[in-house]
Amino acid sequence: MATPIGQIPLRTCTEHKGRPLELFCEKCDTLVCLKCHLSTHKGHDVCELSDITPTKKQDIQNFIDRTEQNDLVQLREYITSTDTLLRDNKSNFEDLSHKLKKQTDKLKQDLDLLTSQTLSLYHKTEEDHTKLIQKYKQDLEMYNEQLGQQIQECKVALQHGSHIEIYDTGCEIHSQISLPVKPVLGTANFTPNKNPQHHLELALGKIEALGQGQASTDQDGSVRTSGGQKLSSTSQHSESKGKKAVTMYKLLSQTKVLEEWRPPVVIGSVCPTTDGQVWTCYSDTLTLLDRKGKVIQEVKHKTNIIDISLSPTTHTLWVCDRENNIMELVSGQLYHRFSTKETPMCICVTACNHVILGMTNNISKFTPQGQMVLTTSVTGTGKPLVCTPQRISECPVTHNVTVVDRNIKGDGGDGTRHVIVIDTDFRELFVYRGDIPSTYKQSSHKGAEPFDPQSVVYDSVGNIIIGDWDNYRVLLISGRGEFLRIIHTDTYFTSAVGVNREDVMWAVFGYSNVKLLQYSSV
Repeated sequence: MATPIGQIPLRTCTEHKGRPLELFCEKCDTLVCLKCHLSTHKGHDVCELSDITPTKKQDIQNFIDRTEQNDLVQLREYITSTDTLLRDNKSNFEDLSHKLKKQTDKLKQDLDLLTSQTLSLYHKTEEDHTKLIQKYKQDLEMYNEQLGQQIQECKVALQHGSHIEIYDTGCEIHSQISLPVKPVLGTANFTPNKNPQHHLELALGKIEALGQGQASTDQDGSVRTSGGQKLSSTSQHSESKGKKAVTMYKLLSQTKVLEEWRPPVVIGSVCPTTDGQVWTCYSDTLTLLDRKGKVIQEVKHKTNIIDISLSPTTHTLWVCDRENNIMELVSGQLYHRFSTKETPMCICVTACNHVILGMTNNISKFTPQGQMVLTTSVTGTGKPLVCTPQRISECPVTHNVTVVDRNIKGDGGDGTRHVIVIDTDFRELFVYRGDIPSTYKQSSHKGAEPFDPQSVVYDSVGNIIIGDWDNYRVLLISGRGEFLRIIHTDTYFTSAVGVNREDVMWAVFGYSNVKLLQYSSV
């Protein structure tokens, strides 16, 4: 709170303590005392302080008039409009919730009805089968009784029968009673859908929220929706399949370096944890570091570790190694979960607790037990969707997957490295080849080398962070593939990037220099 006018202490000259500020230096636009006028401000045009008071009074009055007539009126209108927004917001989501619950109840009723009809069919089929089986049993018992009686008659004829009785009996045994035919039963089967999520979402209906699709960001850091609407606030709305995330998000005018240090170990991959630490790997060792680079835990493995991924649901670390093993780190110990026929080059654990592995000419999704759920197919050109996968990341908003493809010629590629984004069914959405608009202001290091993505990760709102190895920089593109910004340019090549839940980026340069970078306000 401002100090009341009558209580403001009298200001005096800071250079000549105790002397009153009686003059105004027009050249320096500052208050001075008589001694200042004769020394520091000698020869400058000065006037009495009282001479400029009318101008200052007019400035103050203009501010009062402008603020009362315009700013305060508009501010009160804004405040009033927020009440309407609050009511509309509450009403809108109450209506959406009602529709969602109504549809859910209808689906439950339909499912109950379908279950009842199926159970009724099962019951009727069971009764029909029961009747057939019981009839078959009765026929068998009757046949058994008739056959026993016939044997008894044959024995009597052999012991006491006359010639003609033996003849008649001998004729009768050649006209034997036929064995009852076993009935043919109908078939009934039920195969549970092990992955009903997609079908449930289709049955529930299309879920949309206010900002259609993901939002992109302008050069000034403001957020723009896919429909082109610019949001006046920094509130970004991002749509996901069946989910809606609303995040305060705005790009900073300049990326801040929060921490910088040289780690005690070489770093090949990084996985920030939920408690401000980071898992790293190199060679046969997993290392957990704190925010300052101090080693908290080390886990040794029997062979080289290729890549690591932190589960977004269980928060456990998953590992793939050169002997095709897929493992989970639990209580400081690596447990084998399953193995693959081909050597995995990269790993990503999804929000649905699936394990996505990148292998030569192949991206495949597995259950935690190793059962394959989905794999990429050859495109219409006869070439694989991905040739040489280097890193994989899943979007927390849309659940799309982005892959760094080194595209090595020996794997069928053309040698041009790129980043490809695929949907949840592993269909190509777009390919980013490092294009940067000519209008974008770049640093002195102009990215003269070809685009060389080494690592990739999604942030909390679905934007994609790419570590460009040979150009020593980190790029930011939207989830639709639009270039947004060069987040950081370094003096070493970019070897690994990771993002924590606050969108603070852990970037590793030259394997041995770590920087914690803040590029957005979240």
